[in-house]
Amino acid sequence: MPDWKTYQDSAKARGALALELFMVHTVPMAGGPAVPEVLPAHLEYQRKLESQGSLFLAGPLSDETGTQIEGAGLVILRAASLEEARALADADPMHSRGARSYTLRRWLVNEGSLTLTVGVSTGTVALS
Repeated sequence: MPDWKTYQDSAKARGALALELFMVHTVPMAGGPAVPEVLPAHLEYQRKLESQGSLFLAGPLSDETGTQIEGAGLVILRAASLEEARALADADPMHSRGARSYTLRRWLVNEGSLTLTVGVSTGTVALS
């Protein structure tokens, strides 16, 4: 496999979106504070990232059966570099207070679609 930058350049050259985002897979840590204790500060931090344009998507993950919440989460960040994304993840109260640990990976978005529905008269917006 080619290195990341070479692959990203080749994706752009063939007409793919080649949008680099950063994936944070976050999981509860044994011995740290309970996730519910840190949740309000975490959600406040997520709102801050969203308002500054750094948070693309975030939310909890199910277990492998798809029927239970297991405490893991996924956060997709917009950042200029892996180092900037790591600084954003480190500053999340879930991580800085030891309630969760995380892994960070680059994610190259090449294909897909989003649907945005704007209700003009109702003032609603729906993403699917």
